[in-house]
Amino acid sequence: MKIAIDAMGGDQGPAAAVEGTVAAARRYPDLDLVVVGREEQVRPLLTDAPENVSFLHAEEVIAPEDEPVRAVRRKARSSIVTAARLVKEGSCDAMLSAGNTGALMTAGLLIVGRLQGVARPALAPILPTVRGKGVLVLDVGANMDPEPSHLVQYAVMGNVYAEKVLGIRRPSIGLLNVGTEAGKGNRLVKETYPLLSRSPLHFIGNVEARDVFAEACDVVVCDGFVGNVLLKTLEGVGLGVFVQLKEMFTTSGAGKLAAVLMHRGLKEFHRRMDYREYGGAPLLGLRGLVVKVHGASNGRAFEVAIGQTRKFVSEHVTDLMQKRLKETAFASGDHEGTRRAQEEG
Repeated sequence: MKIAIDAMGGDQGPAAAVEGTVAAARRYPDLDLVVVGREEQVRPLLTDAPENVSFLHAEEVIAPEDEPVRAVRRKARSSIVTAARLVKEGSCDAMLSAGNTGALMTAGLLIVGRLQGVARPALAPILPTVRGKGVLVLDVGANMDPEPSHLVQYAVMGNVYAEKVLGIRRPSIGLLNVGTEAGKGNRLVKETYPLLSRSPLHFIGNVEARDVFAEACDVVVCDGFVGNVLLKTLEGVGLGVFVQLKEMFTTSGAGKLAAVLMHRGLKEFHRRMDYREYGGAPLLGLRGLVVKVHGASNGRAFEVAIGQTRKFVSEHVTDLMQKRLKETAFASGDHEGTRRAQEEG
């Protein structure tokens, strides 16, 4: 199995990507890992890398501020585009990047390509939950204005991912809404609800945002606009909680004593809420696997994401998604949605 890692994206630069790649290579000797980036910046970091790590030079870099479509088309020698081509050509089974999210999604669509019948791929991270199990949410920004048939496809792909990568035997699927009643919501969720109800999936109905983090279901389906707001809200709340706790435990002697007594519990709480422990966010619905790693990722986050990617590829998740998408379209009766998706694809 061969995986390409874009070393030029992310807040910490090549160092974090290389650190995580080397750690993953030692942990998984069955992997062949290709680090893609500028030679003068990356090669010196690979002096102690094991034999299953190789390097591929890519002259250009897509910056965070670059317009995604223009950057992918004009920077053909960039690390993101080079890694995506490795996946398209079959030289690599998957790619990871902590770089420009829009450019990565554009490269996935224009270079790697979509699965048959999939009109809009979905970005699917695992978000932290109160007991540390995590919840798969899709979409969180790849498609801001989906159709009901797209949300059904998200549910199918999320179900396969939860089964094969997360090891959940019969994943429960929830539709994110402003209430749990079947008749609530906007046009999109009202039209999606009956399609999911008729599908062979374990659909439990509507779920509210407050219940998502209480582990009301294993997979949450929503449009990219709502999903992105949910994701950013969680990040903001998590940061705010840690700031408040730090202030509480450092402003007085009693607080410092409480911190010492609660050290183990606070450490576990931090681990449960740490995005680095949940891996990357795959762009589901493509012919090859493209994974977005958080921009602030350190070496540990890259290592976890590579392990997650290894599981995805070894379980042949992409092929199974293609098979289930066809089966579910007929079971739910959404032939028109499937036809439109095929035309768009």
